[in-house]
Formats: sequence, structure tokens, C-alpha cells
Amino acid sequence: MTRKKITKRNSTPTIKRGPDSFLLIFAVVMIAFGAVMIFDASVYQADRVFGDQFYFLRQHLIWLFLGGLLGFLAYIIPYQVILKVSPILFLITTVLLVAVLVFGEAVNGSKRWFSIGSLPIQPAEFMKPILIVFLAGLLAKPDEEAKKKRMSEFETFKRKIIRFGAPLALTLFLIVIEPDLDTTILLAGTAIAMFFASDNTPFHYKGTLTLAGIATALGGVVAVLASYRMERIKTFLKLFFEGIVEDPNGRGYQIQQILIGIGSGGFLGKGFGQSRQRFGYLVENTAFTDSIFAVILEELGYIGGAILVTLWGMFIWRITKLSQMLNDKAASLIMIGIGVWFTLQTFINMAANVGLIPLTGIALPFFTYGGSNTIVTMVGLGLLLNISRYAHTNEKVK
Repeated sequence: MTRKKITKRNSTPTIKRGPDSFLLIFAVVMIAFGAVMIFDASVYQADRVFGDQFYFLRQHLIWLFLGGLLGFLAYIIPYQVILKVSPILFLITTVLLVAVLVFGEAVNGSKRWFSIGSLPIQPAEFMKPILIVFLAGLLAKPDEEAKKKRMSEFETFKRKIIRFGAPLALTLFLIVIEPDLDTTILLAGTAIAMFFASDNTPFHYKGTLTLAGIATALGGVVAVLASYRMERIKTFLKLFFEGIVEDPNGRGYQIQQILIGIGSGGFLGKGFGQSRQRFGYLVENTAFTDSIFAVILEELGYIGGAILVTLWGMFIWRITKLSQMLNDKAASLIMIGIGVWFTLQTFINMAANVGLIPLTGIALPFFTYGGSNTIVTMVGLGLLLNISRYAHTNEKVK
């Protein structure tokens, strides 16, 4: 049987009537469920600090509104226009990453935020969708000189790495010295996944896997340079290999409380609104920020967690299918990049909360309370829904 060659159409992409129905339903469910869980997990802290059980929910709804406005712009503006202005957006955000190191507010030894009134702005968060779109434009642009000179696969790969790697390396460097290793790892993983999907030659695949290995090794070296990260790693290794939480009243306190909550929830959970750990046992505001997944498992049990994981599995499956139904390489890479960003960030948060990796401060998309995280999640969602309008069942990207 002969294999039919699929070619890329050169015509201008045609738009469908509306966004992909699965992505739209997924977004509505996640936004609504996330708001409900943020309220549920924040009731105690809101009442204790502000005397108002709805304080954090109101703040979250404000951020959802602001994010919804920007997400709507990301949806209605043709993605081709967003691609064209992405170098300018990348430059502006890079300047903000430099500025935050000089003028940003120092919190626990890190400079990651500006404040506009009561709204904290984290430039590294806004870099996520901007970097994805910018890199997609770079990766989709044909290298005419390489074609003209008939360069080898190695030379072509090397040129592509330089063009792609220079802005990525600059971004990762500025974020890791804040320091924010979690976001650095997330962006590196997303970028490498996009690079892997950008070509289909055997040398490209081998070269990308080598690049991924080098990046992983560098990430490991950076992780052990800071003493507090090393303590987290030691606590994790003790738990993972021996099943013991070391120093449960000190550095192991948070993971100890997380595991108590998850274990007490069991298979079916304690029931909605019945979490005990949200009443100050999870440190500071983590019950509705970094550790909200632990509260979900405590209240809704393993079955609730399994349903949530299944929904995310369906999400990445749908993203993969839609990316293959686009006749524009840049659009396909943007969709892959945002899909990997959302899913990888979700996996890291969930894995940390069940003891599969060391604890991190990375947010759970749609569920973690926080201004910058909520706004950029809505922007990423708007881009996904925008590009999904161009997907057609009879077209594939080459």
C-alpha cells in the first residue's frame, strides 16, 4: 500500500464559525470549579484575617474579569496579528524581567513582583504565553539560506538551535536569578516540546532529546546550589524511598500536613466543605494557592482527583488532535506550546502535592488563587480558543 503524502496548504487559513466545543466546555468547567474550590479553601483565612469569608473569592473574581478581558482580546484578534507583534511583546516583557530584578519587591529573598495598587504583577508569568507565541514564530519561519546552500541536517539543526536558543536562554537566565526555578523548568520544558514538534527528521529528534538531557542536567545542578532547595530534595528523598517525613515539625511540616489531609480523605473524600487542613494546618495561604490540590483530594477523595486528572488527559489529547488539524505550522506550535504549558504546570503541582516530586511553588491552572497566574491562564485559554477556530478535520500541518 502506498503512503499518501500530506502537504501543507499555502492559502490563507480559513476560520470556522466558533471555537472547539470541547475546549470551551473544559474551560467553563475548570473556571467554575476553580472558583468554587478557591472559596471553599480560603474561607477560614479570609474570615480570620479580614472578617469576611468572601474576601479571596471576590479578589479572584476580579482577576477572572481582568483575565477574561485580555483573554477575549487574545480570542478575537487574529493570531497572525499576535504573531507579528510577538517580538515587541517579548522585548517589553524582557525589559520588565530586568526591571523587576532592580525595582521589584523582595519577598523571602526573591524579586519576582511589581505592585500596581493592590494587584501584584509577576513578569515571569506574563512571559509564558508571550514566549510561546514568539518561539512559534521563529520555529515556523523557513530557513531559506539553509535550503539555498543545501546545508546538512547537522548544520540546519545548529542554525535552528542558535536562532531558537538565544532568546530562550536569555529569558531562562533572567527568571532563574530572581530566583524562580519552578517557572524556569516549566518554560524550558515547554520550549523543548515545541522545538521537538517543529521538525520531523531523525537527526532533529535525536538532537532535541540530547538537548533535553543537557537541560535536565543543568536544572539538577541549579536545584542543589541553593540550600533551601537541597533541604526540600532531602525531605522528598526520605519520603519517597523510606516513607518517612523527616522533621515533621520543621522543614517536613507542609508535606506532613498535606499527606494527613489526603490520607484522611480516602477514596471518596470527606465531602465538599469538610476539609480540616484548610483551618490553618497548611502554612500561610497555601490551602488555596500552592496546595489546593491537597484540599481537593481531602474533600473529594482519590476518585475526585482521578476525575480531574482524566479531564486533563482529555485536554492534552484534544490539543494534540487539533494541532494536527491546522494548516499553519506557527498556529500548530502555539497550540502545542500552550497545551504543554498548562498540562506540565498541572502535573508538577499535582505531583508535588502527592509526594512524587519535591514541593514547589508552582500554581495549579484555574485553581490556584493569584492575580498574575489567573490572568495569564485566561490569556492562554483565549489563544487556544482563537486558534481552534482554524482547525479542520481534512487538513494537517506538515
